[in-house]
Amino acid sequence: MSGRVILVGAGPGDPGLMTIRAVEAIGEADVILHDRLIPATALTFAHPGAELIDVGKTGGGEQVPQAQTERLMLEHARAGRVVVRLKGGDPFVFGRGGEEALLCHELGIPFEVVPGVTAGIAAPALAGIPVTQRGMASAVAFVTARGAGDEQADWDALAKFPGTLVFYMGVGALEAVAQRLIGAGRGPDEPAAIVERGTLPGQFVVTATLDSIAERGEQLGVRSPAVTIVGPVVELSEQLGVVEDGPLANTSVVVTRTPHQASEIGRRLRDLGARVIDAPAIAIESLQASVPDLQPFDLLVLTSPNGVRFFFEQLRESGRDSRALAGLRIAVVGPGTAAALREHGLEPDIVPERAIGEGLVAALAGVEVRRALVARAQDARDVVVDALRQAGADVRVLALYRTRAAELDEHLREPVLSADWALFASASAARHFVAAVGGAAVIAASGLRTATIGPQTSAALREAGVEPAVEAATHTPDGLIDALCDQVRT
Repeated sequence: MSGRVILVGAGPGDPGLMTIRAVEAIGEADVILHDRLIPATALTFAHPGAELIDVGKTGGGEQVPQAQTERLMLEHARAGRVVVRLKGGDPFVFGRGGEEALLCHELGIPFEVVPGVTAGIAAPALAGIPVTQRGMASAVAFVTARGAGDEQADWDALAKFPGTLVFYMGVGALEAVAQRLIGAGRGPDEPAAIVERGTLPGQFVVTATLDSIAERGEQLGVRSPAVTIVGPVVELSEQLGVVEDGPLANTSVVVTRTPHQASEIGRRLRDLGARVIDAPAIAIESLQASVPDLQPFDLLVLTSPNGVRFFFEQLRESGRDSRALAGLRIAVVGPGTAAALREHGLEPDIVPERAIGEGLVAALAGVEVRRALVARAQDARDVVVDALRQAGADVRVLALYRTRAAELDEHLREPVLSADWALFASASAARHFVAAVGGAAVIAASGLRTATIGPQTSAALREAGVEPAVEAATHTPDGLIDALCDQVRT
């Protein structure tokens, strides 16, 4: 089968603004050539065997030559692989996607383009600046400010443009841009704005007039990535700027769960007004585990939502479905695992009051068990297994998946350590997060407060040297969020 190239726009930075097709394409890829300014969790959608190659460019820093990027793209596609060229924003808006698409066309390599939300629209929108507005701006021009001294740029036309100007990559060149526009006839008093880190936690907006915007941005230390907007629509930011509301308004929260699990908790946090930073501390890897014949067992124990997911995936791969569990008693570790089981049309028989291993042990006390199958993570605690064996049961452990540390993207480090709270829903996430940021002393110095889902996660955090500020009374994701809301209100 011949290879192909998918040019994917990953959007302006907020993972929630990635398209469904972008996520699908990342999951299909054998090789991903990715830029620097992509959502922090974008690569977590890749399958475990995909090769990830950083070809990002940093302004003023090391550069991966475009020719090298194109060579890698062609080599892998010609070798029969699905290559995703992953770019921030939209691949055809200052992303060199057009060049790469033409190259594929000229060489007969199949390719697909997946458009993305571009920062020139998204960042102003979330700053309350519509780039077009009836009666104010009937047109918008996107301009690269890199190399503002280029004599080929038609500054006269830009100065006379009857609408909004949006400049990309223009922080360092902003003074030159403003001078050229004013020199060509654009009004020095025209409203202007800089949006730094648009759509991301820590988004920062600076407004001024065209003749003072560069100086104002420098005074406030504005840095890339940022876009600059020039035009009357900037004035609308005072009325349309996003007003955060809810119990977690103006609160930034780091979610350390895997992307598969983080979407729902992130959605609820955003609904409550929080600024959410997705920084997965762990990655989940499925194991080649074969679900045995279930007839000899009288108890199935599922200890996590991930365990439920992988159990039924393996069951399906063996050509079976939920009917294979007929007559089998099912015990789960808590409400979250019970909810995951109900998605498969099954109601658990045993759900403990406390969503921890010790709670499940207490719920199983007095239950006659001859043979039990415990489906769980490879590195899970043995508290349930040991208790069942001590009660005389024959126990088989089915390790379905394992957790490993996920690296913290360097461009996430500053917003993570500047956040108000970090949430931990597992002991492994707590341990790996502390290690990823550089240890307990770094967290203490940053002022980042921590909240845990229950006592086992709190214990792991303490072992890493961090005292949790909040522990959920109800050991579920919803209980964790409720505990955070209660703490923020006080």
